[in-house]
Amino acid sequence: MSIPLINLTNLVSEKSEVRQNEMALLDKACREIGFFYLVDTGIPQTLISKMMSTAKTYFEKPLEEKMAIDIKNSPNHRGYGGIGEEQLDEVNKADWKETFDMALDIPADNPLVAKYPTMYGPNQNPSDPEILEALQEYYVSAFEVSQKLLGAMAETLKLEDDFFTKCFKTHVTVLRMIHYPPRPEASHDNGAGAHTDYGCVTLLLQDQTGGLQVKHRNGEWIDAEPMEGALVVNIGDLMQRWTNDEYVSTAHRVKASNPGVHRYSIPFFVEPDYETDVSCVPTCATEESPAKYESVLAGDWIQSRFDATYDYREAE
Repeated sequence: MSIPLINLTNLVSEKSEVRQNEMALLDKACREIGFFYLVDTGIPQTLISKMMSTAKTYFEKPLEEKMAIDIKNSPNHRGYGGIGEEQLDEVNKADWKETFDMALDIPADNPLVAKYPTMYGPNQNPSDPEILEALQEYYVSAFEVSQKLLGAMAETLKLEDDFFTKCFKTHVTVLRMIHYPPRPEASHDNGAGAHTDYGCVTLLLQDQTGGLQVKHRNGEWIDAEPMEGALVVNIGDLMQRWTNDEYVSTAHRVKASNPGVHRYSIPFFVEPDYETDVSCVPTCATEESPAKYESVLAGDWIQSRFDATYDYREAE
């Protein structure tokens, strides 16, 4: 089974037939595999290229410079994460990658920071202004794409168009850059362990190296081959919970790069306001298939998943 392709311009087309046809494809992809390529997103190729070169530039900085914004020093999980600090697969080896995370830059005196200090607060930014400018530009562009996509998903589920997007006023959406260095040894093939994502949807920009694999329901691992100009989109655990398992959050992994090969990817984790009440959407529960999950605050759910993934969080 291949990963389906969805056209964002068609999803938001003013022509009803075009939009309905594309939404049917979207709905099928979300129910059957939880992964798809998103094309015609409106993100300029120049910005995509700039982000890839930005990731390479950032991770080539001296370790001392990167450690100046060590994520361990950020109560709200922003900044640089070194190799081996994240273990997405709780059984196998730690992930062979380094990361940088940023989200909305919330001033320390904002009441939300006092209330939810592990999710809201200031970013730890790279010192290079060109890197920061590229990150901020891409964050805005990717967020616009996410809101169009969530609007279309609401429509496919026969909900109000803003059912999901109204939950993104002070959201905790995270932009991450990842560098997968060449594997340290032949036996270490774990770039990023098998896992599902925590939030609503993830928009992934990947380079042309390859390595991302998606687990089909039959147990087979499918290669998500790089596609020029496309984002790879997947459903997260929160959306699966929200839709009563109608839309599926699928396990995926990244195989470690071969000797001499460096891989870069840029996921955009689309996550709503902390206090979003995630209860089964009305169109996904029936008498025959009642709601399976109790309601939960989006932030509480995401926080619980963070705590299971990062050693330094568990030590606190």
